[in-house]
Amino acid sequence: MTKEKIVIIAVRKADQDEERFTSSIEELKSLSNTAGGEVIEVMTQKRERIHPATYIGSGKVTEINTVIDELDIDLVISNDELSPGQLRNLASLFGIRIIDRSQLILDIFAKRARTKEGKLQVELAQLEYMLPRLRGQGTEMSRLGAGIGTRGPGETKLETDQRHIRRRIYEIKQRLQTVVKQREQYRKRRKTNDVFQIAIVGYTNAGKSTLFNRLTNSRSLEEDQLFATLDPLTRQIKLPSGLEILITDTVGFLQDLPTSLIAAFKSTLEEVTEADFLIHMVDGSDPDLHQQQDTVIKLLEELDADTIPMLTVYNKKDQMNTAMIPINHPNILISALQPNDIDRLLQKIEALLKTEWGYYAVSINPDQGKLLLQLEQQTIIESKQFDETDQVYQIKGYMRKHIPLNRLIEE
Repeated sequence: MTKEKIVIIAVRKADQDEERFTSSIEELKSLSNTAGGEVIEVMTQKRERIHPATYIGSGKVTEINTVIDELDIDLVISNDELSPGQLRNLASLFGIRIIDRSQLILDIFAKRARTKEGKLQVELAQLEYMLPRLRGQGTEMSRLGAGIGTRGPGETKLETDQRHIRRRIYEIKQRLQTVVKQREQYRKRRKTNDVFQIAIVGYTNAGKSTLFNRLTNSRSLEEDQLFATLDPLTRQIKLPSGLEILITDTVGFLQDLPTSLIAAFKSTLEEVTEADFLIHMVDGSDPDLHQQQDTVIKLLEELDADTIPMLTVYNKKDQMNTAMIPINHPNILISALQPNDIDRLLQKIEALLKTEWGYYAVSINPDQGKLLLQLEQQTIIESKQFDETDQVYQIKGYMRKHIPLNRLIEE
């Protein structure tokens, strides 16, 4: 299949950090590649402020038009979110399709969504984004399903009156409320069962799905692309001590994520807020890793998940050319492809949990088999010995401070 030829346009504002600007361009190129396009040219402009009507100045518009004609460009992508007016004006001036960063991200999400909920959330975000941008889009945006930035809610015609779009938004929100309630019930059940939950978070393409697959031997989508995982997956695993936990793989975080998308995916990201412990995956080989770490921390703060105990895992050590200086603590350096490193990671998690949990020492009669099993599954057992003299098991270990098992031991 022929890849669409893309020109990226970007304005660097006077107060914008050059490193941040460069990294956002590189990210947009990766996003374009993930969407199935090929970036032929990147055209940037320095300005005091964004042009209110055309985003860029008239001189740059002429320059871009020349490139469009000479290189037979199919699509223009703006690094910043464009207003409805800017989109209309630029589409008219360029004579080809133009989308912005937000539309591109939404498009990738539309391509990646697997579950019913994921698809509904993408459609909701797309419709809410499109609603104020319908007027004057012309034939280029009259139909979804013809190229990058146009994937989405089936055969919905974008020229359909706004009332129809609003009605569809309302329907999706109603259906999502049902899904959210189901999720809450699942989570309550997990909490009732006192299963310890770990969520893997991190910037997109940091290696979360690779780690998840190595830990669970599952087959979630594992690609060297942005947003390879969209729908959260949860599996049960055992730590070296025998402690049974649930582990969840989550959607990748990204700087400048569209506001509508954060809102639409709130129920998905709530998996993070319900976790007892976070693994923050960082691509240690990425030159922009500090910016990426900051983005994840900021989004965790917005989700009120920044107080959950967290281990930063610097991944891809096999791809690092220079020494990487970790800025987050506690941390561990691994390659998710190395079995020994996976073992080290699990041991590190247990060591951290011991510092958070309470120590216990208890004697259990051999006929208390159910309690013994609970201790093996819900606590970190340091030692278990059978005392021949007293005919009891002497067990020492660590457990969470506020679970019912505490009371059973104290009785």
